[in-house]
Amino acid sequence: MNLLFEEDGAFKTGTILTDNDASLQVETPHGKRLKLKSNHVLMRFAQPSAGELLDRAEAEAEGLDTEFLWEVCADDEFGFADFAREYYGHVPSAVESTAVLLRLHASPIYFHRKGRGRFRKAPAEILQAALSGLEKKRQQAAAIERMRDELLAGRLPEELKPLVRQLLYKPDRNRLEAKALEAACAENGQSPARLLLACGALPSSHELHFDRFLFEYFPDGTGFPPVDAPSEPTDLPLADVRAFSIDDAATTEIDDAFSVTQTAAGWRIGIHIAAPGLGFGRNSSLDAVARQRLSTVYMPGNKITMLPDDIVGRFTLAEGRDCPALSLYLDVTRDLIVTGNESRLERVPVAANLRHHDIEPVFNETTLTDGGPDFPWKAELTLLWELATVLEAGRGKPAANQNMVDFNFGVDWNQSTDDGPGRIEIGRRSRGSPLDKLVAELMIAANSTWGKALASAGIPALYRAQTGGKVRMTTAPAPHEGLGVDCYAWSSSPLRRYVDLVNQWQLIGWLKGEDPAFPPKSPDLIAAMRDFELTYAAYAEFQRGMERYWCLRWLRQAGSPSMSARVLRESLVRLEDLPLVFKVPSMPTLPPGTRVQLAIDSTDLIDLEVRATYLETLASAGSLPDGIDEGDEPGDDALPETEPVAAPADSEAPPSAAA
Repeated sequence: MNLLFEEDGAFKTGTILTDNDASLQVETPHGKRLKLKSNHVLMRFAQPSAGELLDRAEAEAEGLDTEFLWEVCADDEFGFADFAREYYGHVPSAVESTAVLLRLHASPIYFHRKGRGRFRKAPAEILQAALSGLEKKRQQAAAIERMRDELLAGRLPEELKPLVRQLLYKPDRNRLEAKALEAACAENGQSPARLLLACGALPSSHELHFDRFLFEYFPDGTGFPPVDAPSEPTDLPLADVRAFSIDDAATTEIDDAFSVTQTAAGWRIGIHIAAPGLGFGRNSSLDAVARQRLSTVYMPGNKITMLPDDIVGRFTLAEGRDCPALSLYLDVTRDLIVTGNESRLERVPVAANLRHHDIEPVFNETTLTDGGPDFPWKAELTLLWELATVLEAGRGKPAANQNMVDFNFGVDWNQSTDDGPGRIEIGRRSRGSPLDKLVAELMIAANSTWGKALASAGIPALYRAQTGGKVRMTTAPAPHEGLGVDCYAWSSSPLRRYVDLVNQWQLIGWLKGEDPAFPPKSPDLIAAMRDFELTYAAYAEFQRGMERYWCLRWLRQAGSPSMSARVLRESLVRLEDLPLVFKVPSMPTLPPGTRVQLAIDSTDLIDLEVRATYLETLASAGSLPDGIDEGDEPGDDALPETEPVAAPADSEAPPSAAA
């Protein structure tokens, strides 16, 4: 005698060896013997053989119509053998009974299982809902397959067009579009970014990296919401000075200017800082904008300002205007000794906006030594440089990053290359020039002096501190070992850093004798500090990433030429003519500082990688290039009043950023 039984959710057959009341010894068609409980037996049969039943029943089940079975089935619970007898109209054979069982078991939407071999007809409304769900899944599967095929054919499906940024940067894997993209990527082995770029979802690789940043930090775009107009103060005294600023060629956020006035004892040196804090205050609509952005974002060929352009235009220290300013005056003797200082809120006449490219050719180390030609502001610049030298010596620290090289990125958006819009030019500019030292030392003087003033007055502020080589933000005055000052409060860039704007509000309250905008132990001040640190670091990381991108574009423009580099450590090198650090696996072990020649094999604008081959050693090991140690970037406190390293000129934004 043979039997049909269920084990682990599957139907099996076997031949009875011994039959006890509660259990049986069974041998399967494959020769395996097992002990089986009697209640697991679904049916006993003599014909056909145990090895034939399931095969013949499966063939018979193919001819059974599931919908018809559901129609003729009673509403009550039933066993498969009884239903088979009713369906066939006679005592069913083992094959017929098993065929009905297999069909019922394979149709859980139509027949709900109630036990071994027992079922119940699904109610009509539940069946209809289940069938609708199946149809929906079928249609979804067809849609996924269609979109996948379009992507593999190099076409962007219409459904994906409004979701490109989400699919790239924060995909919802439950969406059909994301599943189609994953399926296409799995089939052709490409990443989503490469596949979507190949389909024309983005104009170029530049938009891939730029849009990723915007998606995270500017999800609503880079435009500004409507804001209340600032109220420019009309009661400020007019300073009796002729101020001048020193900036890069296209800087628009001119935060600082200087003046030199002769006195009986020597000179009065003015450090004048743009004062947007006089035009709008805390909790204003402009404060909300600045609080959200926290800093201007820099990148090659573009920038995203902290404040709207028209607001910057009203408070920037532009030449030919009397500008609201927060001024620090240093009383200096003829021996260049600072004997006192005074802070004022006033209007400052700005006589000139000097630009590096105009001044550095006639005011540099050589002209200071040899005399050089005469030019406007030469006497003032020379005096300020001499004072900066004295201030530097007084701090006991050398001029910040004096051996560093800045790489200036210029992008011509009116040109294009095979890699997308924009043609990149990268130039070198040595730091530590007389102009750099002049600006750096006077800004250190202003930021440390005002930091001490606020601390003495018991007014909270946001300070930069450095101990043990670690730079951090704090609301309490603390030494900055890297600069050699007792405390250092960023106050000199209120048009482009929220920390500086906050400190300016605190200074305004101090000078006016009013309550500070942020009282002691203000939770809002601490929150602003924490948010600024995180955001400022993220902006800096983005800038470094975009600079790396444009370095790769430069290499591709140049035809990936062979390049000289310096070894930083092991296989890590830095190109001498570009601020680009990468690994060269083929390079032998060489001491840090060794100059080598490399062949640039390929560049990847998606993953921002360089593949290069070692060619030869050019020189033995020496000091690391440009003052860089182990590939580290210079600290952000080095030149407190210059824009970030390799800050771009204010050129026209690329089309993708125009909005």
